[in-house]
Amino acid sequence: MTGDVTEEERRAIEADCARLIALYANLNDAGRWDELAALYTEDAAMARPTAPDAPIVGRAAILAAFTARPPRRTRHLCSNVVIEVVGPDEARGESAMVLFQPDAAPLAGSFHDRFVRTGAGWRFAERRGSLAW
Repeated sequence: MTGDVTEEERRAIEADCARLIALYANLNDAGRWDELAALYTEDAAMARPTAPDAPIVGRAAILAAFTARPPRRTRHLCSNVVIEVVGPDEARGESAMVLFQPDAAPLAGSFHDRFVRTGAGWRFAERRGSLAW
């Protein structure tokens, strides 16, 4: 962590970024794609855990990728969230996730995130998923 933030500011940044991870999972499960895409910066990159080498770049492209999916029922569980504050306007995070779907084996993986503070609050600048199995 940089010395540019106080302990109180660090805790606030950690809480805001951890909330973003949880909100993302909830919006994803609810199929609320516009709100989910709004959690990204305009030029963000996102790679799904099932396609870690195929990043989708740009908020509009991320939204299009989600809206192109057929409807599905999911439950994402995120845990082991650790946020590292880089500075007053940047943080990095790692979290574990498990995806449950009816009639499918659970998928376990993780996300590595880069967050930036914007005029609208903290947003994902990069979200890279990967599968452990």
